[in-house]
Amino acid sequence: MFEGLVEQARLAASGEASSKELVEASLARIDEADGRVGAFRVVRHEAARAEAAEADRRIAAGERLPLLGVPVAIKDDTDITGETTPFAVLGDHVPAVRDAELVTKLRAAGAIVVGKTRTCEIGLWPFSESPGFGASRNPWSLGHTPGGSSGGSSAAVAAGMVPAAVGSDGAGSIRIPAAWSNLVGIKPQRGRVSGYPHTDPFNGLTVWGPLTRTVEDAALLLDVLTGSHPDDAYRLDRPRTPFADAAARDPGRLRIAISFKTAFGVPNPIDPEIRRAVERIGRLLTDLGHKVFPADPDYGPVALGLVPRGTSGVADWLDSIPGARPEKRTEFEAKIGRTVGKRLLPLARRMDPYLRHRVGRIFQYADVVLTPTTAQFPHRVGEFDGAGYQRTQSGVAASCPLAWPWNVLGWPGMSVPAGFSASGLPIGAQLLAHDSEEAKLISLAAQLQAAERWHDLKPVL
Repeated sequence: MFEGLVEQARLAASGEASSKELVEASLARIDEADGRVGAFRVVRHEAARAEAAEADRRIAAGERLPLLGVPVAIKDDTDITGETTPFAVLGDHVPAVRDAELVTKLRAAGAIVVGKTRTCEIGLWPFSESPGFGASRNPWSLGHTPGGSSGGSSAAVAAGMVPAAVGSDGAGSIRIPAAWSNLVGIKPQRGRVSGYPHTDPFNGLTVWGPLTRTVEDAALLLDVLTGSHPDDAYRLDRPRTPFADAAARDPGRLRIAISFKTAFGVPNPIDPEIRRAVERIGRLLTDLGHKVFPADPDYGPVALGLVPRGTSGVADWLDSIPGARPEKRTEFEAKIGRTVGKRLLPLARRMDPYLRHRVGRIFQYADVVLTPTTAQFPHRVGEFDGAGYQRTQSGVAASCPLAWPWNVLGWPGMSVPAGFSASGLPIGAQLLAHDSEEAKLISLAAQLQAAERWHDLKPVL
């Protein structure tokens, strides 16, 4: 089941494999491996089989769509008709009566959603564990987390259960699991992918995007997901050129600033193995013809744009769950949001132009910023079981201080594999760009992939 999204779409369209065969292979891999990995919160066995049969009828009738008959997965923060959306919080949940906008787009492209993947409560942490819904494990090392909060999605792809999955990213929640699972993960520009029925998810922090094994697959899935709903707070026009074309295009000679600086007030010891891996990627980019030099973004008070948005967003989501029974640390975050976050939210929004100007000055002399995706290696599964808010927050802030500023800014970021530690744990390198420049990142990442061939490596469960 390690054929990618592009390849599975080709197999289905050419008749070399039926949708039934692709979906059955996905379900069989889930049945075989997910007892150990825990990627899925729910698997849509019968619904997926029925949709595969319909896809085969449509293909036989001559219909062609980008993902017609291909299995994918979605994160359990996304509505799909007939399933609940607990977002890892126990409560009195009822099945969704309509699809989220991104599921509508997946269906319009012909994709078949085989299941919903595990996460942590309301996406707060870089692990995908909760008392009510279990834990996802890293296919590269089952004792470690695959990351979070889209860790179930990354585990499903890394273990070969699906060729691609959708995650969401409010503070690194696509890029962190991509880094820790040897995957490609794209956080698109704010407004690129609709979060509807959430019109302003986490007050502009959160966006949805692809987790895949290859850049080509990520670009194709991003093309499918791209598009706004009329009620979205942020809306972008569709790019003139598909992202899939960017994956096949030479990036040209770019100016790349390599940085190991974190935003003010965040602990920043970067593991030496991770630093060396990113420095190696920098040397490779130099060999590929790019100008690579050390330079740091001037982050300024960017944290003031994160905390009000994030805490008040958690409060809003938790308050929307009937009979919610969250962990104490989740409730504490929501309490901060209700008492402080909501009061400071207008100030956080007013700071946006200033922060974009201040951080964006680096793009006067760089085209892309290269950083580690995370400062530390993945946590052990269960490491924060029963931990209070302060211990959990300080622990995860130390391991993942490098991704969240780009959520505040709303600009695109991407994590690509950068090798493995001596103990076999994946490492990620983060590529960061200016406003709406996903295509630039995709072209550069595709060039790196051609040199690194990270997608040839597969975990052994």
